[in-house]
Amino acid sequence: MKLKDYWYTLSIILLVILGYNFPDTFSSLFGVKLNTFIKPVLQVIMLGMGATMTIDDFAEVFKSPLKVLIGLVCHFTIMPFSGLALSKIFSFPPEIAAGIILIGSSPSGLASNVMALMARANVALSVTITTLSTLMAPIMTPFLMKALGGGLIEVEFWAMFWDMSQMVILPIILGLALYKIMPKVMARFNKILPVFSMLGIAYVILVVTASGANSLRTVGLLLVIVVIIHNLFGYTLGYFFSRLLKFTESDARAISFEVGMQNAGLASALANEMGRIATVGLAAAIFGPVMNITGSMLANFWSKRPPNEQSQKQTND
Repeated sequence: MKLKDYWYTLSIILLVILGYNFPDTFSSLFGVKLNTFIKPVLQVIMLGMGATMTIDDFAEVFKSPLKVLIGLVCHFTIMPFSGLALSKIFSFPPEIAAGIILIGSSPSGLASNVMALMARANVALSVTITTLSTLMAPIMTPFLMKALGGGLIEVEFWAMFWDMSQMVILPIILGLALYKIMPKVMARFNKILPVFSMLGIAYVILVVTASGANSLRTVGLLLVIVVIIHNLFGYTLGYFFSRLLKFTESDARAISFEVGMQNAGLASALANEMGRIATVGLAAAIFGPVMNITGSMLANFWSKRPPNEQSQKQTND
């Protein structure tokens, strides 16, 4: 893979460095705290997701329900529980530890679909799991945070449910509605959405890094190492369990990305809504650039190794 293929990830790393070294510059502007805009940025991204949803996004539910179910179960078990284990093993302060669990309890990241395409994985399966995990997140994320992280910080299930509904469900419903009402206008909007999404996630990571610069100086390198381990656990265990269940190579690759890649922007926004962006939001801010680097490398590796036909012919449902 050429250097130009990593331009976005390298840009994110540069923003992390800037946010870390110049926190005051990127925490507020003209007296306005920049974290104020994290929520609306995520809402616009989710509105765009709703405007692009079609029945095809759910086709795999009917064609291969077992694969979808296993993918979702792996996603909402492997990452939250490995996050809990890592936070305990490395004895992070409670709010930093809660952030590791939060990123593990978040839905799949949209980048997983791009990586699945590059890796010659089952893209339809990847899109379906991303969509369903996102729609399930307002229930699953607060539940997992309450169950696994409730001993570290105060977690109010219904407050988090409402925050996530405002950032996920309501914008998606609005996007679906707007596409029905004004399809031509929304079609034009969707053309610029990928660029807005990339800029939006970059903005979130910059602001979170600046806000948590002091905490990062205390746990920075160790937290980066733990986030990398967490991310690699997701890829490895997602792939391993899929192959253990005799899924095809293509399906296993898709589930690997769906488990290992999280919606870091949403996790950061949740930490911001909790008033703990400088601590709980740190793991998510690091996870975003890390998963883009590792995901690109894994997708590049798999892109040169087409799934063998024998595994493709297996029937798994």
